[in-house]
Amino acid sequence: MQQITAKASVIKLLICDVDGVMTDGRLFFGDNGLEYKAFHARDGLGIMMLQRSGIPLAVITARTSEVVAHRMKNLNIELVFQGQLDKVQAFEQLCQQLALAPEEVAYVGDDLVDLPVMRRVGLAIAVADAHDRVKQQADWTTQHIGGQGAVRDVCELLMQAQGTMEAQFSRYLQD
Repeated sequence: MQQITAKASVIKLLICDVDGVMTDGRLFFGDNGLEYKAFHARDGLGIMMLQRSGIPLAVITARTSEVVAHRMKNLNIELVFQGQLDKVQAFEQLCQQLALAPEEVAYVGDDLVDLPVMRRVGLAIAVADAHDRVKQQADWTTQHIGGQGAVRDVCELLMQAQGTMEAQFSRYLQD
């Protein structure tokens, strides 16, 4: 765990996949053709605390969805890359745009399409229910499954490693 903490302590950007990471991976379509996804509220609070700690979050997803655009706007996530079949290109664009070295980036994935980016970042993270090959390539695996608190696990890992978690928690623990 000491090696993971060391890697987490230098992270300046967290990138997440959406389906299977921020959601449980299931896709719901209504008779009207509209797409529905469920996001976990605890992940949302974790994201907000991480952002207040100075670490922005980005998403890179192969699919394109208005639901994702709406949720990311709700969470004040401006770095949104949808329809990215080649996630490496979006990752490299983010590094260039934010002047970050790959070692300063963490990525959370769940499936094979995430591996090319996971191999390039400083901290590769798999959700608990990720594909076995993804877990084998990851530096760390969350306790919770995708869409059920996995992103919160990552946010707390980064805040703990960077010494910002207690300050964020204290906002809610004061009488």
